[in-house]
Amino acid sequence: MSTLYIAAGSVPDAIKAPSVDLTAVMPVLIVLGAACVAVVLEAVLPRAQRYVSQLTLAVVAIVGAGVWTVVEGSRHRYAVTFSGAIAVDGGTYVMWGVLLALALASVLLMADRVSEPGGAFAAQASIRVGSARDRTQTAVALPMQTEVFPLTLFAIGGMLVFPASSDLLTLFVSLEVLSLPLYLLCGLARRRRLISQEAAVKYFLLGAFTSAILLYGITLIYGYAGSIKFSAIAAKASAGGTSDLLLLVGIGLLVVGLLFKGSVGPFHLWTPDVYQGAPTPVTAFMAACTKVAAFAAMVRVFQVAIGPMAWSWRPVLWVVAIASMLIGAILGITQTDMKRVLAYSSVAHAGFILLGVMAISQNGASGTMFYLLTYGFATVGSFAIFTLVRKGDGEASNLSDWAGLAKRSPLMAACMSLFLLSFAGIPLTSGFIGKLSVFSAATEAGMGPLVVVAMIATAITAFFYLRVVVLMYFSAPVSGSLDPDAAVTTEPFVVVPGTLTGIVIGLSVAVTLVLGIFPQPFLDGLQVPWPLLS
Repeated sequence: MSTLYIAAGSVPDAIKAPSVDLTAVMPVLIVLGAACVAVVLEAVLPRAQRYVSQLTLAVVAIVGAGVWTVVEGSRHRYAVTFSGAIAVDGGTYVMWGVLLALALASVLLMADRVSEPGGAFAAQASIRVGSARDRTQTAVALPMQTEVFPLTLFAIGGMLVFPASSDLLTLFVSLEVLSLPLYLLCGLARRRRLISQEAAVKYFLLGAFTSAILLYGITLIYGYAGSIKFSAIAAKASAGGTSDLLLLVGIGLLVVGLLFKGSVGPFHLWTPDVYQGAPTPVTAFMAACTKVAAFAAMVRVFQVAIGPMAWSWRPVLWVVAIASMLIGAILGITQTDMKRVLAYSSVAHAGFILLGVMAISQNGASGTMFYLLTYGFATVGSFAIFTLVRKGDGEASNLSDWAGLAKRSPLMAACMSLFLLSFAGIPLTSGFIGKLSVFSAATEAGMGPLVVVAMIATAITAFFYLRVVVLMYFSAPVSGSLDPDAAVTTEPFVVVPGTLTGIVIGLSVAVTLVLGIFPQPFLDGLQVPWPLLS
């Protein structure tokens, strides 16, 4: 056996250890480290002790990562680390702050065990649907499925890396890290198990197919540029001199993968079914946090990697944005299920947010993040209220069940109305300022006709938002009867929120009002160079 000896000082550059700045990525390490500890706790702790331990660990990790982000971001400590794979700049800190704030609210909503005694998650997700054990776990408030906490932390860790990626391989790996836990979480609903498992399978299959498309696009771009780094791809595209066919096809496939994760129409086909079937807290988590990660990643990719090719992809995204806005607005009107209404609302809002991404400017990037912040809190708050409106032994998902909600619970009806008005972009709500910031950036970038279409779509979406408000305040409550077999009433009712859900709703209301009335400090805080480094 031969041995290869390398003299000191003669180590080739190709095998030198990469430069690593762990301090720069500490929020990611905190969250992923807590996720690993949570897995160990799940294995060694008695079931009765897991809930408090897992919830405490998750909250401490998210808050700790958030505090680190704020402190380091205020110091303007920027770095490119892991051999240029991750860029921590002003935009990264903004994204991390927005994402962690929404993640904290989502985790608190997941942990609530009051509106659904025992929690919204199946105590044993692997048992056969319809079996005696399945009926027992549905009827009896068994200890909560605490595996959701490490899964959520792993997903958050992937979301943190996704928009901080500075090369295509890191982008793909982080996408898989954030997606795989979500596939599992979608199938853990305690009630309506079949539709929950169907949602998980549908999300997994479509997600796997889209990941393959994205990976093929990465391969073509690498074949064109000879590198997976964003800066090298941009330099090669700017230099020109060769056929752009590989690059154009690769950009198209790459963008499809990103648009799928952001629920942008017409790549939204998974969204209504998955939103409807997944446990409501998981739906809130996906609708808020996944959208932040996806669009923040688009900002970095479009500005750094393929910015020089804007002439090629921007006209296509015009069509995509118009399709997303109109699909969400028009199909949302036809829905009778509250979760599907919010799903198509998400598709429409994805089209609005895409305007800020396409602007490729400082105002476009900051406006996009402000929009994501306002939309995220309104979304989490609306799904939190959805968990409180119940019928029989489950959630009241049909729109008719929300008739007369103001008579049953004036406070919850008022909070839900605030969130719906924010979605519609009514003044004095955060949604109005979010739309204004994104539309202004798009207008500055010469996309005036697209803004006109967006305003028309906004008017259409306002119809089904206001329809829910009219149902809650001006329609008679639905009368019900007692089901003797199940010993429950079929009349919709509103449960008193638990402490955690109350905190989520209160925080969402406060953010929606404060960002709508006093938005300037937050808009100024988001005005950071994005992206500063690549």
